Amino acid sequence: MKEIVLHAPGGLDRLELIEMPDPGAPGPGEIRVRVHASSLNYHDYGVVSGRMPTENGRIPMSDGAGVVEAVGEGVTEFHAGDQVVSCFFPGWLEGPPTVSDFSTTPGDGVDGYAREVVVRPATWFTRAPKGFSHAEAATLTTAGLTAWRALVVNGGLKAGDVVLVLGTGGVSIFALQLAKAMGATVIATSSSDEKLERVRALGADHTINYRQHEDWGVRARDWTGGRGVDHVIEVGGPGTLGQSIAAVRVGGHIALIGVLTGRAGEVPTGALMARQARLEGLIVGNRRQQIDFVRAIEATGLRPVIDRSFGLPEIADAFRYEESGAHFGKIGLTF
Repeated sequence: MKEIVLHAPGGLDRLELIEMPDPGAPGPGEIRVRVHASSLNYHDYGVVSGRMPTENGRIPMSDGAGVVEAVGEGVTEFHAGDQVVSCFFPGWLEGPPTVSDFSTTPGDGVDGYAREVVVRPATWFTRAPKGFSHAEAATLTTAGLTAWRALVVNGGLKAGDVVLVLGTGGVSIFALQLAKAMGATVIATSSSDEKLERVRALGADHTINYRQHEDWGVRARDWTGGRGVDHVIEVGGPGTLGQSIAAVRVGGHIALIGVLTGRAGEVPTGALMARQARLEGLIVGNRRQQIDFVRAIEATGLRPVIDRSFGLPEIADAFRYEESGAHFGKIGLTF
């Protein structure tokens, strides 16, 4: 069985493809999954680059999609031949958040899905959407579910709302697609006019080049007639939060899901108070939310946007491509 391991202290040149023994048959409550795809996330990049230290020899990648090959005693939810996708927080099955770190997250606190076969508890997976390729299904674990929770579960998105998405990474593109599928209006930002043209093709109603307009939050609010947007998908962190607050309506919702501009910084608390907005940090979601998300995908016909796919031996090249910022949507690993 082939797998990728990360040697301490991390770095893209410290990823190695090795051969390991087959994990064997599943035990009680477990399933054996032939993994066919994963997808890259900023969190995965943090681990493999060494910015988020993990155990030496860790198998990376939080996302995994594949086919059930066998089920252990007591497993009734899955059968051999089912297509499944992994969960980011395997122990958070439902209800309010119960985790505040990545000690149970595959590819970080425990071994992940950059390997051909895994044997794990059945509750670590949900069914994949019908008709999805493995590469498409693998995008749901982290990016897709984050967008779903931010807008639908926590944000209460409804038809007619206005959503502001920052950038064109995986979460932001999922958020754009979900918002349009549910009858919302979308404002999108990017530093690339070419990427802005692509988001308009996906249904974005208004676009702003934030390199050309540093006051992009004010411009987004002006576009709504001064009312402000209902939801902001905030992926930047301290460097963008001020403009996100400027964009949001009084009583609106800012989902803080990324720290691309840094982990700490000044928060314009006075402006946030004046807006009486809800600033909410969140990390992905639970298994029940993923099950609901899969059902919504099947009802709406939403399909993920995958920029490029790489083979498992090309994992370092895949992360270098992510590092370049040239991608639009998701980057896949297929094997």
